[in-house]
Amino acid sequence: MPEAPFDAFRYAHEHRTEIAWLSQNTNHLVPPEVIRGALETAVKERRYEGYPYAPGAPELKALVLADLGLGDRASCLISAGGTEALYMLTRALLAAGDEVIASDPSYLIIHKFIELSGAKTRNLDIYQPPYRLTSARVQEAISPKTRMILLIDPLNPLGSGYPKEEVRAIAEIAHDHHLVLLNDVTYRDFADRPTLAAEFAPEETLTVWSVSKNCGLAGLRLGGVAGTAELLQKVGRYNTNDLGVNVLAQVAATAALSTKPKWFPAVKAQTKANQERIRVVVEKVPGTFLPVFPSQANMFVIDLAKTEISPEALQKELLLRHGVFLRAGNYLSPEFGGRFIRISFSNPPADIERFAKAFPVAVEGMRAARTLPAAR
Repeated sequence: MPEAPFDAFRYAHEHRTEIAWLSQNTNHLVPPEVIRGALETAVKERRYEGYPYAPGAPELKALVLADLGLGDRASCLISAGGTEALYMLTRALLAAGDEVIASDPSYLIIHKFIELSGAKTRNLDIYQPPYRLTSARVQEAISPKTRMILLIDPLNPLGSGYPKEEVRAIAEIAHDHHLVLLNDVTYRDFADRPTLAAEFAPEETLTVWSVSKNCGLAGLRLGGVAGTAELLQKVGRYNTNDLGVNVLAQVAATAALSTKPKWFPAVKAQTKANQERIRVVVEKVPGTFLPVFPSQANMFVIDLAKTEISPEALQKELLLRHGVFLRAGNYLSPEFGGRFIRISFSNPPADIERFAKAFPVAVEGMRAARTLPAAR
């Protein structure tokens, strides 16, 4: 019977207290007291016994729109994570034969949802400077079948961000061609000068948000989409949460968003310091480099192509031998995933130092093993 393939996530979860979790862009820097008190109160009140208010807590929805800077200019739909919102809106707004202008690399789960709708993506290669879409290339890619533009800003996995003038130009293209602009802003809080596409094309833009990364609540699964009431009514047809989204997640998100100005600046500062530490390490390892630096998110990729080391093999080596979990690029790019490994860094400095010690050792060890003569 063939041996089952190695399951990195099963191993990492089984050893989660021993692992530096740098693989999923999760945020491990939010002070625990921000969330703990609100959750403890909700548990004491046994709020988990009843269904939440189905449309979502009004206070939470107001906090989300204020945090995005949309105020009363948009409506908000709450879902079980930003990923669920992405599924709902692609299923609701796309049909067989439609096309979506997207990129490669990208967050390919969105591409999968697009394909489930019978539509397809037109992936523009961005693994080259400026490592993001440009309005000129978007304009050139539009066809009679185009129905949507996917603008992930900042971009997972590269960490590249969009200047305000580029966001404006892409939004104007969406407006002029009557296209839906899907603006995924999951990592916007880590950017230096984030810009929402809704500022320039409010009628065409759906802004997908999440509290997984900025508020460190990935395990509670809460996010959503903001846009016009007309667009959200169409999206809502695919909302399966007719009894509401996890009440404890809503309590935690409300506590985090209502206090975020007090603690997030320290989170962002540490994240910036961490990526600088990683840069220093990577620059000393021959054959590796950072395509995007500085990152506008809490992650970027390390290019390994010149080392001739497989990202999947390096992921396994770092995880099993060093307790450091990075993510191979194959699930983020059909064309370029074999070139890079992704690392996230909204983590305590100790996690980054563990990477700093492990990465050169792992790369050089694997390089040496590959060049050893075969045993006779």
